[in-house]
Amino acid sequence: MPKRRSKDQIITQILTTCQEECVNKTKVVYQANLNFRTVVPYLDLLIVNGLLEASACKFPLYRTTAKGENALESLRVIEEIYF
Repeated sequence: MPKRRSKDQIITQILTTCQEECVNKTKVVYQANLNFRTVVPYLDLLIVNGLLEASACKFPLYRTTAKGENALESLRVIEEIYF
């Protein structure tokens, strides 16, 4: 039986996906291997904490902020230690 991913691992995948370029929610869902119901709370959490920014249009595009880049670096270090 496969192991469940931690929230930190999911957040790392979302931030990594949005790091390269502005991406839409569909790309985040497929790259992070989530569904549309579960990705929304993660995106909201990351936006509220300033780790992601979303464009203000009908279909927002997401991009990792500088603060998100620092958090991503820290999450990768933690992941190396524990996994």
